[in-house]
Amino acid sequence: MVETPDTNKPNFRSGFPIRDLRDGAMISGQADGEELVLGRRGDEFFAIGAHCTHYGGPLAEGLIVDDTVRCPWHHACFSLRDGEALRAPALDPVSCWRVERLGDKIFVREKLPPAAPKRGTGGPSSVVIVGGGAAGLAAADMLRREGYDGLLTIVSADASPPVDRPNLSKDYLAGTAQEEWVPLRPADYYRDRQIDLLLHSPASSLDTKNRRIVLEGGKVLEFGALLLATGADPVRLPIEGATHSQLNYLRTFADSKAIIAKATSAKRVVVVGASFIGLEVAASLRARGILVDVVAPDSLPLQRIMGAEIGFFIRKLHEAHGVTFHLGETVRRVNGRSVTLTGGTTLDADFLVLGVGVRPSLILAEQAGLAIDRGISVNEYLEASVAGIFAAGDAARWPDPHTGERIRVEHWVVAERQGQVAAKNILGRREKFDAVPFFWSQHYDVAINYVGHAEKWEAIEIDGSLDAHDCAVAYKKGGRTLATVTISRDLQSLQAEAAMEAAIPPQRREVA
Repeated sequence: MVETPDTNKPNFRSGFPIRDLRDGAMISGQADGEELVLGRRGDEFFAIGAHCTHYGGPLAEGLIVDDTVRCPWHHACFSLRDGEALRAPALDPVSCWRVERLGDKIFVREKLPPAAPKRGTGGPSSVVIVGGGAAGLAAADMLRREGYDGLLTIVSADASPPVDRPNLSKDYLAGTAQEEWVPLRPADYYRDRQIDLLLHSPASSLDTKNRRIVLEGGKVLEFGALLLATGADPVRLPIEGATHSQLNYLRTFADSKAIIAKATSAKRVVVVGASFIGLEVAASLRARGILVDVVAPDSLPLQRIMGAEIGFFIRKLHEAHGVTFHLGETVRRVNGRSVTLTGGTTLDADFLVLGVGVRPSLILAEQAGLAIDRGISVNEYLEASVAGIFAAGDAARWPDPHTGERIRVEHWVVAERQGQVAAKNILGRREKFDAVPFFWSQHYDVAINYVGHAEKWEAIEIDGSLDAHDCAVAYKKGGRTLATVTISRDLQSLQAEAAMEAAIPPQRREVA
């Protein structure tokens, strides 16, 4: 979306006083009718496009770290020098302009041409990616960006090309995002980059010795390198009396479309599970005017992940928007439109949406004999127990340098970033995956950002006010901050991320 520049903003063509831009700061302005950001790092000055290429976040409100800028909304990272999108969720670069220092002013000159694509990078004879989700698409994209020109195939069980999955439970489900926004890339992207995208093609077996994948239809794909980005599958609950059409799960584009189709005539829905997916579905259905009952065995929503304070806040937020909670219970049986809970309460529902968690998809890796540890076990380079085979995304468990533990995380941004690092390591870069986990969740007009990873904590420190929707919540153990949740404090979230990265012991880092 093209934004009209604010005419009150400074015109960088006319020069901007150096004294008014401190080291590490940014300011938004314009040049020839285009919005851009002028940033300073030491005695260097940079001019780049004003908006993140992911969802259009204002980069001037972000954070400069070394010679990069990070988006305040979802922590995408761009190079200040050439605009390259260095880390997901942004995949496309921002524009750059030449700057010139004359006396005590900085002048923005002509827009620079995009960086020339890399060509002829060596690598394996062919790469096969199993999984058409966040990690798979990000890996294929990075392979081509890095100049890999060998055979490249994405094998996906889904009917749709890779989509923006977070949107499926948020804006798209709420009816505020257009359908054409959901695909991550247009159809011609795969053709132009010679990426063979095989849809409706589940992989049935993996032969690590002969290095080949067999698809359910019998097609055999040989590979020089393999990325397993198999993701996770929704946990499916057997509910007495419920028909298949009454139970809905949300994982794919088709799932979201099916819920929307039913929502057009629905008046009341039961959401089973107070997970992020369940609560985002509840918020989206309320935006459509549908009455929602949330049924979950928890005493508070999200308490296990974020603690009682945020759990209580989330409950109040949803109740203020008309959601009714039935906590400490689950569904016993369904009889037509009647949903009976374990406590005896009976609810009326047009249909049910179940969001009770996911399980990593490990069957292919297990049957192939790869090392499994509640996920596909990988090293710091995301390489599995067989050389040349990598794993990324929801199914991968890796050594996290921040906690010193092996973890598996079901976050969209983590999956994309792992796909990008795995792609580089397929090409022999030997880059460790040490990004701090990040995710965001949207509940009505409240965005919750979570950076870090805290499965257990000893103390929670709240700076600000949850009720005022302005706070930072730190999860601490042994004096260390393991994770930080922010509401309306995007810059503080970025600063927490940068601080966690800086705390990585130097011996755990490796220069490519």
